[in-house]
Amino acid sequence: MTLYGKIDRPQQQKTTSGPKEEPEDIICRNGIADYWGKVWDACSDALITFDKENLQDEMAYIVENDVIVAGLTRQLQTLSGQVEVQYRTKVVKYSWPRPFQVADSIPWVQVTLANGRTLQTKLLIGADGPNSMVRREAGIPTVKWNYEQSAVVAVLHLSEPTENNVAWQRFLPTGPIAMLPLSDTQSSLVWSTSHHHAEELLQMDEESFVDAINNAFWSNENQSDFVEAAGSLFRHALSIVMPNGASTRQLPPSVAAIGPKSRIMFPLGMGHASEYIRHRVALIGDAAHRVHPLAGQGANLGFGDVMCLTQVLSQAAFNGKDLGDMQHLLEYETERQRHNLPMMAAIDLMKRLYSTNAAPLVLLRTFGLQATNALPPLKVRTQFPAVFDVIFCPAFIKSF
Repeated sequence: MTLYGKIDRPQQQKTTSGPKEEPEDIICRNGIADYWGKVWDACSDALITFDKENLQDEMAYIVENDVIVAGLTRQLQTLSGQVEVQYRTKVVKYSWPRPFQVADSIPWVQVTLANGRTLQTKLLIGADGPNSMVRREAGIPTVKWNYEQSAVVAVLHLSEPTENNVAWQRFLPTGPIAMLPLSDTQSSLVWSTSHHHAEELLQMDEESFVDAINNAFWSNENQSDFVEAAGSLFRHALSIVMPNGASTRQLPPSVAAIGPKSRIMFPLGMGHASEYIRHRVALIGDAAHRVHPLAGQGANLGFGDVMCLTQVLSQAAFNGKDLGDMQHLLEYETERQRHNLPMMAAIDLMKRLYSTNAAPLVLLRTFGLQATNALPPLKVRTQFPAVFDVIFCPAFIKSF
């Protein structure tokens, strides 16, 4: 298998004496599993508090991208005789085989690189992002739309060391803002907002940017007396029916500074390929589907694709089948679309529901959040898995 794409060679990792660590050990050691989450609405006092102690196993893991890349890079180094990585080049052309063998046709996919090298493969896996060249050149249609939003991300330095094991997410009328724990002194910011506001946030000096973050998490300027009164009555009624369903309101830690050169932005949208496979081609990750980051499920959906395709191809190889055959690739497409489409629909619905401060919709989400918070988490997870993942697991790596 060959990995294609324009990739910068990773920096040499510092090594220390001691027993060799496996990649999964590196990832797990640097991930945060023992945490809980808070999700609340800026237009009301409605919230959800979720503690992993309410579940039978870990709710999810938070792992920095650099840690995942370091673990995968170390794994690639152990497979130097089986996997070849082409650095500092890119694909310039794909030549496709025909589904049925005819004279003068090539039997496999042919890949031409910018450095002049030509490769052939029985199965080309398109993992080249939302603007996938593989998808485009294979002629696979895509349904997509833009949200007219951008996400601003940054590394945050907290005002003081704390037991930073809470993932915070607040739904603002302009989009959700999330603070995800990285260490006792650092968190990761994902702030979805309008393009214009995102540009303003990028141009702010550090002090103004930090003030904007703290204000977004702490301010009550979007709340109304009417919604608050209705929410209070509903919350009181729930407390009578479910005495143990109430949650204590807390505020996230204050931010003191941001990591140098960590502020960046990227546009947001929704997209889904009508097909995940073609003859000798399979799409995974953002090449197959693109979602809003409010639930942090984009990477998780991609990891799920990898797991499913790996299982399907392993079984095909075990049975001596052609890896590019449509029969088992259809198994991958069917299984993943059944999982991905409900999740994507739930994320899109949540995004639209929280993109307004109209009183009727604010009341609807207030009652929904309060009722969901009063339900036992295991019951929510069992009966409404897509809703559970969207509400409770923002920007986490979790099981699929």
